[in-house]
Amino acid sequence: MSITTNISDGVAEVVMDNPPVNALTVAGWFELADVVTRAGRDPQVGALVLRAEGKGFNAGVDIKEMQNTEGFDALIGANRGCYAAFKAVYECEVPVIAAVHDFCLGGGIGLVGNADIIVAAEGTSFGLPEVNQGALGAATHLARLVPQHRMREMVYTAEPIDVSLLAAWGSVSRVVPREELRDAAFEVAARICTKSRSVIRRAKESLNGIDPVDVNRSYRFEQGFTFELNLTGVSDEARDAFVEKRDADYSS
Repeated sequence: MSITTNISDGVAEVVMDNPPVNALTVAGWFELADVVTRAGRDPQVGALVLRAEGKGFNAGVDIKEMQNTEGFDALIGANRGCYAAFKAVYECEVPVIAAVHDFCLGGGIGLVGNADIIVAAEGTSFGLPEVNQGALGAATHLARLVPQHRMREMVYTAEPIDVSLLAAWGSVSRVVPREELRDAAFEVAARICTKSRSVIRRAKESLNGIDPVDVNRSYRFEQGFTFELNLTGVSDEARDAFVEKRDADYSS
């Protein structure tokens, strides 16, 4: 797994690369949080591009790691790691442009929903499959991307939607061919970098201050129900079924 950073012409580029589907381990989520925070604090940086290499932008947490770890350490670590990474994107001192391709699932929704601007490749899908794994979370961030009733349907059914819908709602700034995605994100970042670094940082801080929902507190509230579900045992069965590639048995 690698999370790399490159800074050029005022743009910090943070790249996730964790085959096969860019699902992050506990350590990966905390690393991403640290990298984004450090880049945003660099006074030379005017904007940050968050993207991924390989298949998919982000497929959420590494469920295999969670099921292969005794006790609740991996579950607690994943919850705290996701919280830290989502918070880092939201509170990054400069605007974050998410460049999304193939799919954005689970934890990926938390990252993208907390970004400032989104560009995406044609055919990209967005979804929250959490209920399939006996979990909840990131509806807070999905609600920043889609209307309320569609958000609820997506949570209940775990079915993804195409980027074209997000573009129609105005959540995605641009939809471009995959090979043009990085350039499109950097084009937006470059425009932001022509502005005063101080003014843009205060703009980011002020916009966060007028948000109608406290995303950090709201997400933490969601996570409490995931812990509750784990105590019932239903979450372990759902995750075991996922790892074993079978249908979950909820009859007991």
